[in-house]
Amino acid sequence: MLAQRTLKSLTKAVGVGLHSGQRVELTLRPAPPDTGIVFRRVDLPLPVDIAISAQAVTDTRLASTISSGSAKVHTVEHLMSACAGLGIDNLYIDITAEEVPILDGSASSFVFLLQAAGIELQSAPKRFIRVTKPVEVREGEGVSAKWARLSPFEGYKLSFEIDFDHPAVDSTGQRVEFDLGSGSYSRDIARARTFGFTKDVEMLRANGLALGGGLDNAIVMDDYKVLNSDGLRYNDEFVKHKILDAMGDLYLLGKPLLAAYSAFRSGHAMNNKLLRELLLHPEAYEVVTFEDEKLAPPGFATVARAW
Repeated sequence: MLAQRTLKSLTKAVGVGLHSGQRVELTLRPAPPDTGIVFRRVDLPLPVDIAISAQAVTDTRLASTISSGSAKVHTVEHLMSACAGLGIDNLYIDITAEEVPILDGSASSFVFLLQAAGIELQSAPKRFIRVTKPVEVREGEGVSAKWARLSPFEGYKLSFEIDFDHPAVDSTGQRVEFDLGSGSYSRDIARARTFGFTKDVEMLRANGLALGGGLDNAIVMDDYKVLNSDGLRYNDEFVKHKILDAMGDLYLLGKPLLAAYSAFRSGHAMNNKLLRELLLHPEAYEVVTFEDEKLAPPGFATVARAW
């Protein structure tokens, strides 16, 4: 049986929120089979649980935010991406503020935390959502067009193309494809950092956002170049970060996908719109398990190795 996964022990992290600048503590704890991934706002007078789902996403401006009533957790996508990359099914995430810490701006710190805690197989089958018919969402036309699509594929691969009119971005790779069956999430995707432009950062800070952002947790560019003294981690780090974000956004579905995701200029809003479109068409997907893990697509049966 291809089994569900949780952590062997709890693990903790402390950091600041990218937009709030607030200090925040995270405690990642094992959870029983079929729990899913549940964020818990433990700083509130009465702790509130927020289980991930496509419908729990209530804001997609600058990041993915999930909510239950008035309780929110912002910027969940990097931690969710790490959970997707390592195949974590069940997890409690205690959080002491309303934004997940940005740490180094990528998913690599979360990967390290999860792997340091150890990954444990559970006595329940891993459930996948297998896409059986293509589903697509589009916005705009001509130069402003953007789209995202899920297509049938016996595995999980993502392809993304960006289109920024900026010298530093244009000189790097604009399109990347990542196949979980043949690639290594920890090596190939997890280290790609979020990025922004100085002119946008100034505007965001004037509006009380990006208060925790800086050169130690983001790629920052002026009108011409990357300002980080250590340069880029990958020669196509910008588009790889979009893959990282997409993996986190799509994992908010609550189960791993068996599908091919492709996108052009997509973002958090369009990724969530794509999930909701999929759920509107029950004929376009099915829930499957693998009693014999040898029959599972490559990349899912092997527990991700440490660095």
